[in-house]
Amino acid sequence: MSINNDNETRKYDCSRGCSVEIDPEAGAKCVYRPGCCKLEVYDWLHGMAQGQGGDLFEVRFKNTRKGIYRNTSGQTIHEGDMVIVEAASGHDLGIVTLEGPIVDRQMKARRINPDNLEFKKIYRKAKQFDIDKWQAAVALEEETMIRSRQIALELGLDMKIGDVEYQGDGTKAIFYYIADGRVDFRQLIKVFAEEFRIRIEMKQIGARQEAGLIGGLGVCGRELCCSNYISNFQSITTSAARIQDLSLNPQKLAGQCGKLKCCLNYETAVYMDAQSRIPRVANPLELEDGLAYLMKTDILREVMYFSYDQGSFANLYALPASEVREIIRLNRNGVRPESLKSEPEISAPEFVTAVGDDSISRFDEARKKKHKKKSGGRNHGGEKREAGRHDHRNGSHRSGNNQSQGEN
Repeated sequence: MSINNDNETRKYDCSRGCSVEIDPEAGAKCVYRPGCCKLEVYDWLHGMAQGQGGDLFEVRFKNTRKGIYRNTSGQTIHEGDMVIVEAASGHDLGIVTLEGPIVDRQMKARRINPDNLEFKKIYRKAKQFDIDKWQAAVALEEETMIRSRQIALELGLDMKIGDVEYQGDGTKAIFYYIADGRVDFRQLIKVFAEEFRIRIEMKQIGARQEAGLIGGLGVCGRELCCSNYISNFQSITTSAARIQDLSLNPQKLAGQCGKLKCCLNYETAVYMDAQSRIPRVANPLELEDGLAYLMKTDILREVMYFSYDQGSFANLYALPASEVREIIRLNRNGVRPESLKSEPEISAPEFVTAVGDDSISRFDEARKKKHKKKSGGRNHGGEKREAGRHDHRNGSHRSGNNQSQGEN
């Protein structure tokens, strides 16, 4: 998606991670902007010596599509350079986003073996006419996507075209689509080829991958995980929400893609580990003064809350999970422990309020109030102040009289 700046000649192409400045005479000028890139990787080995894969570079294209390419051009290539790379048919234009030893780490993370894989080639650095041709093809993407959706609707196909990406040479376009079932593309591809006069490639993606292509912000206020760093999507079920004792509300558990949030899997292992130390309470605890019913469980703190009244949350007694397990063992042996009312209350973490921290004037220095000295005591202070006023007035009159006498 392109966002226009205040300057009409410059726009930010966040889908490809660059800023484009249009000059009618010199042509399009593109500058790499790492902050806009989806699936961006921080090069924490920047400045280190080249490793085994010194001629391998990571090249990114639109949104989350990127790959590892081998430099066979003989030219010196660095991060941020725009290069012409090998494609299945023709050539493509991409931006170099990683170089040096970090590329080896990326290949290990993606489970790429450089000994068994034949990498595509980097032909050369992009020239000005390559960039102009690339920008002309990029300008057709939005119009092509809208028209392709209309064609699919006219043909009655049960599919959704989420994005269109043109190749750098403008001879081919990739149509990303979502479909629940099998789709017959024979008639669709014929219509697309006649309409757009290019080679067509249809690529099916899931709802999570579509959210990664489009991007956005989650309810946490951060960039979507599928757009930020997730490349391998794992299956997510409602059992992850049950383990974390979350409310099974579809509106709260679903992300912007309409599927369960990926972040539900982040803390599942921690909750499963904590639950392994929490006993399962099938029956109420038998105590000297009656039965205690389990009302709620704090999984991470491993604390269980019991009440003598099964229908009320008024008087709850907290017990560590280890002590509950011991009480269950005693009940099985026919022993009733003491009342829970004699148990020491578990101290909760101290809560510190943050009210007032967002005040605008909290960093301003407090102004010191000026205190006037009081003359005399409490009873006679008023009389002395009145006397002072009279003296001051008399003095002023006297000074005025003296001046008038002097003039006379």
